[in-house]
Parts: sequence; C-alpha cells; structure tokens
Amino acid sequence: MAAAVRAAAAGARLRVLNCGLRSTNRSLCNQPVSVNERIDNKRRAALQGGGQRRIDAQHKRGKLTARERISLLLDPGSFVESDMFVEHRCADFGMAAEKNKDFTVFGGSLSGAHAQKICKIMDQALTVGAPVIGLNDSGGARIQEGVESLAGYADIFLRNVTASGVIPQISLIMGPCAGGAVYSPALTDFTFMVKVRKLRLFLVPRESCGSHLQQT
Repeated sequence: MAAAVRAAAAGARLRVLNCGLRSTNRSLCNQPVSVNERIDNKRRAALQGGGQRRIDAQHKRGKLTARERISLLLDPGSFVESDMFVEHRCADFGMAAEKNKDFTVFGGSLSGAHAQKICKIMDQALTVGAPVIGLNDSGGARIQEGVESLAGYADIFLRNVTASGVIPQISLIMGPCAGGAVYSPALTDFTFMVKVRKLRLFLVPRESCGSHLQQT
C-alpha cells in the first residue's frame, strides 16, 4: 500500500514537471529567435516611456518628454543614455505591468531603481568634475514603493550635499513637482523654473505661506 502511494506521488510530480517543461518550451518558442531582436524590442519599449497615448497627453499640456527635453538641451549626438534597460523592482499595487520612468509613467515619481541610476550619474560627475543638470517634472517619491523610494531620495540628498562646492549642480523645474523632486533642487546651486499653468504646490502649512501666497 505504501509503495503504491509513493508511486502515485512520484507520478504526480512527474506530471507537474512535464507541464512546466511544456510551458517553458512554449514561452521560448514565442520569443524572438535573435538576442539582438530582443534587445531592439526592449529599446523600443523603453523609448516609448508610458506609451504613445500618454506622450500625446503630455504634448497636449504643452510639455515634452524627458528625452525630448534632453535632445533640445544638449548638442546633437552628445548624450549617451545610461542603464536604459533598468526596471523598477516593485510588483505590488499592479506595478508589475508598468516598467518605465518618465512623467508619462506614474507622474514621473521616483522608484528605488531610478534613484540608483541618478546616484550613479552623480558619483561619476564627482569623479570627473563634470556639472550635473537635473530636469524635474515629478510627483516625488513613488508611493507604491514606500520606504524604498524615500531611501532613494535620501541617497540623492546625500550626494547633493557632498557635491556642493565641488561641481556645479543645476536644476530645472519643468512642471508641477512635489516632495523630493523639489527638495533636491533646493540643495543645488542654480534652480530655473518654467511657468506651471493651473497648478501650484506648496508643501508647507498654509498659515506659513503668508498672505500673498495661496494653496491651489
């Protein structure tokens, strides 16, 4: 009897294993046959940001995407993107389906992975003595990632302070920003702002704003 039970259990495990192998084979067959094709597909997806619908909505607001702003700011061919394929690590709150970073994705909010990319660039700038330019159009920390996103801003603030007086730090406020997206620029040497239509954000108690300012 015991031998029959063990044989049945072993048969069940084999069936599960076979199902898993068939599923894996189907997945592999559905993938592009070339590694270069997979890389090209990933690159195209990254360049789309939050998708064409959200890019169009950004343009209707009179705003550009992050890459469009960079192409206007820098000399042609002088910008090389770092870590284009890095994705956030959060799978909660439906985040597994969203893998890009731009204002077109979650209002430009900061993920832990994106904070690491920013810190990497700032560390490299400190090493070679290059200026840092930040284009900010962000809702601040990504609430879905909780303390990991907040910790990312702490790392950025540390580098703002470390770089102060060592390399030039220039910030541009390109849209409605909140939280760390304004705290970090406040620690830099120069801050430039565009006019933000229909929206102002004051992250201090209303009574502290003075009679000439209003929260809207």
